[in-house]
Amino acid sequence: MKLFFSALIKFLMGLLLVALLIFLPAGTVAYPGGILFLCLLFIPMLIMGVVMMISARDLLRKRLDANEKQATQKGVQSLSGLAFIAGFVLAGLDFRFGWSQVPLPVTVAASVIFLIGYGLYAEVMRENAYLSRTVQVEEGQIVVSTGLYGIVRHPMYLASILMFLAISLVMGSWYALIPFAFYPLLMVIRIRDEEKLLTAELAGYEAYKIKVKYRLIPFIW
Repeated sequence: MKLFFSALIKFLMGLLLVALLIFLPAGTVAYPGGILFLCLLFIPMLIMGVVMMISARDLLRKRLDANEKQATQKGVQSLSGLAFIAGFVLAGLDFRFGWSQVPLPVTVAASVIFLIGYGLYAEVMRENAYLSRTVQVEEGQIVVSTGLYGIVRHPMYLASILMFLAISLVMGSWYALIPFAFYPLLMVIRIRDEEKLLTAELAGYEAYKIKVKYRLIPFIW
């Protein structure tokens, strides 16, 4: 019950915070792009949370812990949060003052990409029981090298990048894309720092890097 209430409180607080960041700058709740984004983000999140509560409580517990311990990772986490906030505020202001127009087909395509990213994210969590929100190595942890991890070493970050880059277009704002565009760079910094830790502390990770050559995007990096 403690885990259930902790997850429920964080879910409701997240929903309230994101809604405020979007609708206050927009000056109205009648913002179709904002409503669409909230639905795309929080409905799948609720479904995934219920599934984990039923069948993967240890994983849910790890996902609720977002307190980074490494200095570099704390910096990346803080800057990602700022990009998140700036993107939402800009999208709301863009809708309020009519700065830009995103064609409907682009919004639809962005929504599909966002859901694809969510699907990849869910698959990564299914494949990797050690998937915490913080960079760490657990006792008894083994290298996961099958499924998506057999294609790239960090499929979760690839999924999050797809989702981040789609957000502004889902909400109908070109200007909001500017802060969200910094997110892939932050993930590159996070990955480089994370791999130093994994190589040093996780048995078999050096061999895994040889087996799976690409970190994030097949045939590119």
